[in-house]
Amino acid sequence: MTASWTWEFGEYDPKQEKLVEALCTLGNGRFATRGSAPETVADAVHSPGTYLAGCYNRLVSSVGGTTVANEDMVNLPDWTALRYRCVPEGGSPGEWLTPDHSTVRHCRVSLDLRRGTLTRRMLLQDSQGRRTGVTHTRLVHMGDPYLAGQRTVFRAYGWSGTLVVESVLDGDVANTGVERYRALAGRHLTDHHVGVEPEGVAWLGCTTSSSRIRIGLAVRTFSLPVGARAVSCTDRATVQTFTLPISRERPVMVVKAAALYTSLDRPAADPLRESVDHATQAPGFPTLLTTHHAAWERLWTEGELETPGETGHIVRLHAFHLLQTLSPLTADLDVGVPARGLHGEAYRGHIFWDELFVLPYLSLHFPEVARSLLMYRHRRLPAARDAARRSGFAGAMFPWQSAGSGREETQTMHLNPRSGRWLPDHSHLQRHVGSAIAWNVWRYGQATGDTGFMHGPGADLLLGIARYWADAAVYDPASRRYRIRGVLGPDEYHDAYPKADVPGIDDNAYTNVAAAWVLARALELAAELPGARRAELLGQLGIDGEGLERWRDITHRLHVPFHSGVISQFEGYGSLEELDWESYRARYSDIRRLDRILEAEGDTVNRYKASKQADTLMLGYLFRPAELYDLFTRLGYRLDDDTWRATVSYYLDRTSHGSTLSSVVHGWVLARQQGRKAWEFCREALLSDVTDIQGGTTGEGIHLGAMGGTLDLVERGVVGLEACATGLRMDPVPLGDVSPAAFTFCYRGHRGVRVRFLPGRCGISVPPSSSSPLHLVLPDGREMDVAPGTQGWFRLPRH
Repeated sequence: MTASWTWEFGEYDPKQEKLVEALCTLGNGRFATRGSAPETVADAVHSPGTYLAGCYNRLVSSVGGTTVANEDMVNLPDWTALRYRCVPEGGSPGEWLTPDHSTVRHCRVSLDLRRGTLTRRMLLQDSQGRRTGVTHTRLVHMGDPYLAGQRTVFRAYGWSGTLVVESVLDGDVANTGVERYRALAGRHLTDHHVGVEPEGVAWLGCTTSSSRIRIGLAVRTFSLPVGARAVSCTDRATVQTFTLPISRERPVMVVKAAALYTSLDRPAADPLRESVDHATQAPGFPTLLTTHHAAWERLWTEGELETPGETGHIVRLHAFHLLQTLSPLTADLDVGVPARGLHGEAYRGHIFWDELFVLPYLSLHFPEVARSLLMYRHRRLPAARDAARRSGFAGAMFPWQSAGSGREETQTMHLNPRSGRWLPDHSHLQRHVGSAIAWNVWRYGQATGDTGFMHGPGADLLLGIARYWADAAVYDPASRRYRIRGVLGPDEYHDAYPKADVPGIDDNAYTNVAAAWVLARALELAAELPGARRAELLGQLGIDGEGLERWRDITHRLHVPFHSGVISQFEGYGSLEELDWESYRARYSDIRRLDRILEAEGDTVNRYKASKQADTLMLGYLFRPAELYDLFTRLGYRLDDDTWRATVSYYLDRTSHGSTLSSVVHGWVLARQQGRKAWEFCREALLSDVTDIQGGTTGEGIHLGAMGGTLDLVERGVVGLEACATGLRMDPVPLGDVSPAAFTFCYRGHRGVRVRFLPGRCGISVPPSSSSPLHLVLPDGREMDVAPGTQGWFRLPRH
């Protein structure tokens, strides 16, 4: 790491190349291309890939004699591919040069975060000792959603002659980026047709095999000096071969401008024709760079989060990758929040609950994007209602894994790489994803004041999810409380009781408390709706006054289990066996995936008090302590500081942190308590992808939820910025390694509001506008108004 706006890798290491490719991915919110070297192809070392938001396809595979269907985000044709070799004067052609097969005398990969460009500089030596300098510069245009470009400059050192360069548009690709998926079907593209226009624009059309998405990709290749050009085509690729004079004094430049269109685009058109026209008319590379840089500058004025040192450097990288996946260009698309970004094929590109960690940042910086992502969920309400109906419930039951259609995409089998066994997968029972969606709807409304959304699509979502929870909560006369049975919590380790014949556990504390919160917010929103809209919506849900009273009753009497003076993760958790943690750490060192270790030993984690990631403690991520205590009071339980601290300590000792999200949540909760391990977890969250802390997973795609969570940790956690009904709450929690911080955000019509968080004090400035003053609620309970065009400062209480 060098300058605060640059991320660099100073050598070529095959073992780290997939990590480099993921962390150097470039995207614009519509599509992204991994940071692979143009000379490489998919193999054990490299995973070139281009992925389009919302482009999914379903394939059927055979696993252990069982037929399974999986829907994947599709790896699209490779527009970056480039091959070249040296032909010395009077000599024979050398081998094709690649980082893997040549002597790499020098390699430096530089990611420019400010301008969104990737530069790879190499000095390669062939088997005859000839050295060639190669510099690739790449962009995926942040201003034009359809364009990408790549410029390569070659210099000959100690030799002269010609350089043979092949510019390839390669459609012979498959989803092979995740090793454990390779036994499954991965060829998603069919109906290939290729060609090259007379003016040198190569084109490739294809279609996804089952979703029938038509794809058009065109590449215009330009060389300087202009040399002889030959064209050849295979069934799935085009190759343009350039023979170019080169010497140290006469470098060679080859530029590729790519245009990508699909049948998902609106207005509908012929993707192939559109891509050819766009590539043909694309400006030269200098103009592409200039306009691309300008688009990123505009983006950073709204999205940057400043904090000093190494922490600030990593936070900026996280914001960069979030904005490449979800940018203002995303606002026009029908897409959700892919858990691994557009950076790789892990999790098949599916959408889980990671928007819970991403939307707080987007709602404050890019509310139009946050609204669009919520609309992705709204458009899939019919599928969620159908899923609830088929399970015997009313309302909307959203899937744990979503993709194109909104149906449940969670795999039915998963592979344990330690044992080599395919095992049943019950994680679809994580019904708490609905509460995450509802929480984001509510928080978006609080931050933006977007009444049109909240009374329209937002009410559909929030009340539909509440209707499901009211149906799923069953009254138990023995305890005189409501119970939610047969689910999984965020933990994911415990998918059944020991020796049980059926999957699921009962009364997961996080699930139940979040469900009670959803029902309470739904009642509030229903009361706010105009009469005609309320009648319409309640009629659609089949709810009358008696039904609403039942909702209210559930918010007071939903069961939350306790044991030994702490909140139980679920009913019966306290009766499980204790695990010998020290023994397992001594034997395995890394026990993050304790479930795989135990299964390989013939045991099951269901027997033990052990959690993969934050589960009960997720309540401390969603709700401030006072808010959480009020929730428990409403449910008829006493939760105070001592009980919550004991609960945090209890699960801290019993969590293996098998998810990158776990560090985010634990760091957040401990920071609120001024816990001594707070920074340890915050730092782990920051480094989780940068250092590939889980041993190879980042190379399959970054962890977008963890990246978004670190941004939220600074803004909503450390600075304590939270939109509420009475105004903008500021309740900072100083964390020495993060303070100071500064960022610009939006709040209820105010754009460009600037916060500066310094040791002992905090300032907020509101740009001039015709809006009303911004109302602040300060940590000590004081309130103040900051008028447009002014700034206000206040001192922070000592902790």
